[in-house]
Amino acid sequence: MLNRRHLMLSAAGAGLVATLPIRAMAQSQQDAALDALLTEWFNANVERNPTFATSLGIDKDDRAHLAGKLSDLSLEAERADNARAVEQWGRLKDWPTEGLSDGFKVTLAVQQFQAETAAMRAELPFIGSPYIVMQNGGAYFNVPDFMTNQHRLEATADAEAFLSRLKAFAVQIDQENARLEQDADAGVTLPAVIMDKTLTQLKTLRDTPAAEMAMVQALVRKTGEKAIAGDWGARASVIVDEEIKPALTRQIAVFEAQRPTASEDVGVWRLPQGQRLYNLGIRGYTTTTYTGAEIHDIGLQQVASIQAEIAEILEGLGITEGTVGERVNALGRDPQHLWPNDDEGKVALIASLNEMVAEITPRLPEVFSTLPQAPVEIRRVPVSIQIGAPGGYYQAASLDGSRPGAYYINLRDTANRPKWSLKTLTYHEAVPGHHFQISVAREAGTLPIYRRASGFSAYNEGWALYSERVAADDLNMYEGDPLGRIGYLQAYLFRAVRLVVDTGLHDKRWSRQQAIDYMIAEAATPANSAQSEVDRYIVWPGQACSYKLGQTVIEGLRQEAEAKPDFDIKAFHDRMLLNGSVPLAVLQGIMRA
Repeated sequence: MLNRRHLMLSAAGAGLVATLPIRAMAQSQQDAALDALLTEWFNANVERNPTFATSLGIDKDDRAHLAGKLSDLSLEAERADNARAVEQWGRLKDWPTEGLSDGFKVTLAVQQFQAETAAMRAELPFIGSPYIVMQNGGAYFNVPDFMTNQHRLEATADAEAFLSRLKAFAVQIDQENARLEQDADAGVTLPAVIMDKTLTQLKTLRDTPAAEMAMVQALVRKTGEKAIAGDWGARASVIVDEEIKPALTRQIAVFEAQRPTASEDVGVWRLPQGQRLYNLGIRGYTTTTYTGAEIHDIGLQQVASIQAEIAEILEGLGITEGTVGERVNALGRDPQHLWPNDDEGKVALIASLNEMVAEITPRLPEVFSTLPQAPVEIRRVPVSIQIGAPGGYYQAASLDGSRPGAYYINLRDTANRPKWSLKTLTYHEAVPGHHFQISVAREAGTLPIYRRASGFSAYNEGWALYSERVAADDLNMYEGDPLGRIGYLQAYLFRAVRLVVDTGLHDKRWSRQQAIDYMIAEAATPANSAQSEVDRYIVWPGQACSYKLGQTVIEGLRQEAEAKPDFDIKAFHDRMLLNGSVPLAVLQGIMRA
């Protein structure tokens, strides 16, 4: 169990949620005042972030003008965002709690944590957190995927909006270029190895013929399916060739100019105010005040404990030679446990994931009384971004039900995903993990929209990791499947190793290779998968710590609830899910009421 003194709301929010039952948000006058302010802020934020509006499915009617826009990424917009963050924290930090209902006390605590964290980040002397464009982020990475999978195409106006967004894409790239140069002046540039990977992906996108880009193909396919008249592919290709590709060339030039002086060191400790930056990363992602050293020690303890569990199963299978990591790695290299690394094998792999979802879905009512309405689709990570993308990730369904949730799996190399590991990944990303939790929250009618649409990594990732345990132990999805059970425990081990590696890189000044070697040896991670994972931790300092810290808190709350004579797992899960995604201290207050 994590030390309670490390779980936090904000400087002003502690103690607001000591006794909070689940109830509808019946508004008092004081509730209405807070709700009006937060709704105003939410609506303004949607106007500033048109892709967020599209993701939620609310870029229509009075917000239809957002459907053809992308966010303003200019230096001026960033400075305005920082000033706004400071102003909003000033408004909320001393907000009175007298007269607030229990539900709005939760809302205040949630919003105070978000506002204070944003204000703290606004005080940093550079723009990125810490980076603006990298191997797994930036306009070149995000916009094509967004246009392919989230932009709505139902009518001629939607197709015109698509072209408008293509033009805005080129503008965003140049806006990023200005920010990259300003951050470089402040001493913040990508490490050399990450810059090389980013350059590779930028060049791949730029050098792909326009007609072969997934987003242009999606435009052609969807307008054809809807019989939307027009030569949309040709018009899109002109914008790609005349505006987007030149902007990409300019971004490539920015990085190539920075490359000769790029550092071989990878941790944020090398950056100006690096320790402060890492502490903010830990705070924002984990909603705790743990130090890097403390998280490192927690990780080492959990690694040893989980390895002991895996060793017991391996010994039962007669696999006794070598360390736990060596034995599991040997299993992972066995061809009988791998899908062929070709198109046919990858199609079969995705088909197997759909079978896993179909197998567990009818079992969910055994442990949940509230089920999501939104369906989930399983898709391959686009080839153009797969070298920088994680092994799997989830994209939420829209609020209006017009777009399903999507679970993406990276199939760059099927050897990264032995068959016995795929159940656990599927439970984590789809059901009862991310898709289940996020959809239930978005469909929760008792929550205001700004609560349904927000999220905290420690809660979301902690839930997804906890949900793996629900599948394994509550639903017995690995009954008679010892290798699947190893896959489940190895996923937990993988997240415990992340605690060690993230803090190793950013607090203990590990090299990239040292982190990769540790992941291979201790988490039984295939070499090229370990490289991609470590590169992700390099550019997202603190995020990898959110999974196991969040799960540890949720698991502790489950144990507390189970110790009571009236424990009801369905009621426990309702209480956990129907208040939406919250900081860990808020969650403890809700669950212990």
